[in-house]
Amino acid sequence: MLAVVAAIIFGLGFLLDLVGVRIPGGFSGMTFALLGLTLLALHQAGIGTASIRSGYGNWRGRARR
Repeated sequence: MLAVVAAIIFGLGFLLDLVGVRIPGGFSGMTFALLGLTLLALHQAGIGTASIRSGYGNWRGRARR
């Protein structure tokens, strides 16, 4: 889920940088890029991902036949 949010943030940052718009308060395209990188790092760390016990099945623990 965080990876999808990061992709949206990256897209928004790219558009802002392409157009050259700065949002009042100091937000620029680079701010959105850094926020997107932070969200990707959290996603890679396992935060915001579905856990094994979330009801989607235990695909890691299944025996292969």
